[in-house]
Amino acid sequence: MTLLGFLDYAGVAVFAATGALSASRKELDVIGFLFLAAVTGIGGGTLRDVVLGSLPVFWVIDPGYILVCVSMGALVFFTAHLFESRYRLLIWLDAIGLSAYCVMGAAKGLAASGSPTVAIVTGTLTAAAGGILRDIITGEPSVLLRPEIYVTAGLAGACVFTGATVAGAPVFVASGAGALTAFAIRGGALRFGWSFPRYKPRPGRSPEDVLR
Repeated sequence: MTLLGFLDYAGVAVFAATGALSASRKELDVIGFLFLAAVTGIGGGTLRDVVLGSLPVFWVIDPGYILVCVSMGALVFFTAHLFESRYRLLIWLDAIGLSAYCVMGAAKGLAASGSPTVAIVTGTLTAAAGGILRDIITGEPSVLLRPEIYVTAGLAGACVFTGATVAGAPVFVASGAGALTAFAIRGGALRFGWSFPRYKPRPGRSPEDVLR
């Protein structure tokens, strides 16, 4: 298996685990675990392939990705109770998945289009979409609405990987640099609360006040 292939499976597996952990927090049955593991694990990659026009999408060509999601969902169903803080585990696993998937998404975007810009967009999209879908479905506080940096970490990782690849760096160097950059930024945000300044000029008015 190539390094990029490993990162692809690793991203799917880790994101699938976060989906199953969300199911455990909602006390769902085993089918709920498997469903959320699959949606989270393959959601970002599916959206990426649709955007790139790479049809059929990756998990239709290789059903092994579905098996990875199902396996992770089942594993978490029987082991989630062993962890004292499942939400803490979820957000750190999410950071690992984001780091792997921003590189894989950028690599697929670059291979499909030859455009560094497209590669950065698909890398960011692949890294962020699965976690966003997971939070929407389970009603968890969305990663987009949390104060810590999230999407920017995937964007930075995709930029570093794409820049290194275009500059002629070996794939393992570009991949490692991209993944480490994304994880360092997201991990730092989780550990130290890094965030961007927020928009606070004045509170929004209600629709009733505006339409009067």
